Amino acid sequence: MKKIIETLKNIWRIEDLRTRLLITLLFIAIYRFGSFVVLPGIDPTRLAALQSQTENGLMSLLNMFSGGAFSNASVFGLGIMPYISASIIIQILAVAVPYFQKMQRDGESGHRKINQYTRWLTIAILLFQAPTYMINLRSQVGQSGAFMVGDTFWFMFSSTIILAAGSMFILWLGERITDKGVGNGVSLIIMIGIIARFPSAIVEQFTSSLSGAEGGGLIMFLFELIALLFVMALSILLVKATRKVPVQYAKRIEGNRQFGGARQYIPLKLFAANVMPIIFAQAIMFIPATMIMAFSKDGSNPVGHLLSDQFSLPYNIIYVILIVLFTYFYTAITMNPVQMAEDMKRNSGFIPGVKPGKATADYIDTVMTRITFPGSLFIALIAVLPAFAVLFGVKQGFAQFFGGTSLLILVGVVIDTLQQIESYMLVRHYDGLLNAGHTRNRSGVAAY
Repeated sequence: MKKIIETLKNIWRIEDLRTRLLITLLFIAIYRFGSFVVLPGIDPTRLAALQSQTENGLMSLLNMFSGGAFSNASVFGLGIMPYISASIIIQILAVAVPYFQKMQRDGESGHRKINQYTRWLTIAILLFQAPTYMINLRSQVGQSGAFMVGDTFWFMFSSTIILAAGSMFILWLGERITDKGVGNGVSLIIMIGIIARFPSAIVEQFTSSLSGAEGGGLIMFLFELIALLFVMALSILLVKATRKVPVQYAKRIEGNRQFGGARQYIPLKLFAANVMPIIFAQAIMFIPATMIMAFSKDGSNPVGHLLSDQFSLPYNIIYVILIVLFTYFYTAITMNPVQMAEDMKRNSGFIPGVKPGKATADYIDTVMTRITFPGSLFIALIAVLPAFAVLFGVKQGFAQFFGGTSLLILVGVVIDTLQQIESYMLVRHYDGLLNAGHTRNRSGVAAY
């Protein structure tokens, strides 16, 4: 405890870090405040039907990513997910379309153009999702008199513009956090939305356990908490494996004079795609829910219900398949065997027994294929753990934290943010948050 207090004091002593943390907290507070600002013309006391709709199924996950703004009919109701969907589409185009491939190779100017295209595509997605959200809202609360100004075209049109503007404002907040604050802004916003739902979920589970509604009582609740901590530890290991554990599967590279004759390992990772395949697959699985909102008045379509229920067997089978496919896809984007082989050849490096050039690229591609498959299965296992938790009697709201996108995003963003804070501290010769037990001298060398 003394160590933690001393670390917090050191953080506060660093003026730049203190300013960045305060800016981050300010923008997060603005985001949370906006999550409770209801769309103009809607009575917030008559949203019981909408809130009931978001208690279970995929709608509850969508509501969690928006920090509860979806069920509040807030101006931030669509959250940041349209931007995530646009980013996925642009990344796919960057692999399949030569024009986008050229922009990726153009350096900083190309990345600026890609970011601009992503924003425009986000607006296009919002202009589709916002009317869909309003149609669903009308079907859920239209009969309760929640529309105080009436169900008119101009009301629907203005609400669509406000919802689209709200999501773009969230994106602006995320970018400002990245530039002026600490951590990745968009990821932090998603994480804050997830954390905001955790207290109510754990209270609901605790109340249900004490009442005996789910069976087991307090002892069962304690076992559930232990299981949650175990899954969280497993997720931490997974996230760390994506960053620090190179798979020493490939043969050593013989260096020339430039390397002083030293041997090096090819930096392949077991989880090169990180947790992005889960995010990609989850964004794709939101499509059935969106279609149900748009074309079903009561959401009673049985096929659509199975595909939008994150705890059903068909949903999880499709979910696992998408995760495996996206793992291979994202690994191919982030790690290019041809480029790695060219870099090795340019630096006079080679793999013993393998010819430089195409043979080296094929060898690296084979290694990556072999290690990507078990990695994708492990990620998929964590992704579907909430469905298993429901089978053991855990309520759906609490089960979402037993794995899946929510827990991996939570763990990953926390570790990334702590690492960034640590870098500020180590530069100024303070102990870091993650590597305690050593300090740095003025020459920048760690002293143990």
